[in-house]
Amino acid sequence: MNPSCLVVDDEPDILDLLVMTLQPMNIDCYTAQNMAQAQTYLQSQEFDLCLTDMRLPDGNGLDLVETINQNHSQMPVAVITAYGNIETAVQAVKVGAFDFISKPLKITQLRNLVTNALQLPKQQQTGVVKKETKETIPNQPIDADDEMLSNLIGHSEAMQMVRAKIKKLARSQAPIYIKGESGTGKEVVARMLHALGSRANKPFVPVNCGAIPTELMESEFFGHKKGSFSGAYNDKEGLFQTADGGTLFLDEVADLPLSMQVKLLRAIQAKQIRPIGAPKEIPVDVRILSATHRNLSLLVKKNQFRHDLFYRINVIEFSIPPLRERPEDIPALAHHILKRLIPDKKRQVQQPHISERAMKALNDYLFPGNVRELENILERAITLCENNTIKPEDLQLPAHVEIPNSGTLDPLLEDVEKETILNALEQTQGNRKEAAKLLGIGIGALRYRLHKFHVFG
Repeated sequence: MNPSCLVVDDEPDILDLLVMTLQPMNIDCYTAQNMAQAQTYLQSQEFDLCLTDMRLPDGNGLDLVETINQNHSQMPVAVITAYGNIETAVQAVKVGAFDFISKPLKITQLRNLVTNALQLPKQQQTGVVKKETKETIPNQPIDADDEMLSNLIGHSEAMQMVRAKIKKLARSQAPIYIKGESGTGKEVVARMLHALGSRANKPFVPVNCGAIPTELMESEFFGHKKGSFSGAYNDKEGLFQTADGGTLFLDEVADLPLSMQVKLLRAIQAKQIRPIGAPKEIPVDVRILSATHRNLSLLVKKNQFRHDLFYRINVIEFSIPPLRERPEDIPALAHHILKRLIPDKKRQVQQPHISERAMKALNDYLFPGNVRELENILERAITLCENNTIKPEDLQLPAHVEIPNSGTLDPLLEDVEKETILNALEQTQGNRKEAAKLLGIGIGALRYRLHKFHVFG
């Protein structure tokens, strides 16, 4: 049975072009020229995909996107926008569109979009029962997405929100900017977004932008032809070509020099690249995920990062909470890390036990290096501990730590935040748990802020 697509556009020429593109792909097309016709179709049958123009005679494409997301959540919908109208396209993605394509339509890009969209239902059909039913309904398949997301350790509210957001955003093709301190697991999140999306069977290509010498950047990203410069002895594929059809993860994107930012922006906008020495551009189909531990918004204000590139890669911002704001996850993380550090059962090495005092020390520590620092601490403790028990002295935790400063709050706002926290503590007679509940934040987040503002007791 062929997949079906609802095509919505009030321009007959565009409708004809869309149908002529989709039918050779063995897709059954149903056309509507306005919102009312589209709504009638949606009420009477199910579709595998919807393509809709942004402007319709009796409504807005955004309204159709929201309607489909509410009533047909498993059906991807892509929007067609006017040339250069990136703001509207971004808005569409934020309300739930799978992707967008701009006029004039390019057949190759349209086919890539449709192919990726039709992969999504296949990814969703690998499981039937949600993970929470595993204990109550034995011998039932577990949702494959939930099974994979369980690798993100932690039961805190913050981590539950991270997992839910990954599951939702994996269905989109939108560029995502992953924001978080060093050691929080930005690449782990990027890999999850790739693995749960329509590009899962295509390459995931991570690149540390700060590790590439400036003079080699263009060749690394876009490739080169043999003889195009001294030392180019053979043709070389760039990172965009390697990731074609899949995901390109730009880690530490803030380290890109301004000259390279211009070329990267062009590649993302045009979805085409030109290898050094090549006579013409070639199309590429990649999803862009990016990350940095630095404050990218601040760099934009300082003119150290291009505003237009930031706008392109930051269609959706994904913040990962630092470990100090979710200390309730530390015991589960520590157990998982210890299990991984001693994986070889043939050696008959017993997994070390963390004493109660050592676990309290970990819970009280603020972890400026986040999960990566916890791994280093436990790896060292395994070597130092005796009788297979990790004690506080084996952890070798520093007496004083410096917490990374995001620099997003000015002094006036910090004063207001500090005063609000002190008022909450006063209302709860110093009960931190109740104060956190009153403030609507986790106990870990409150503990971090008390340390930041040097409020102790």
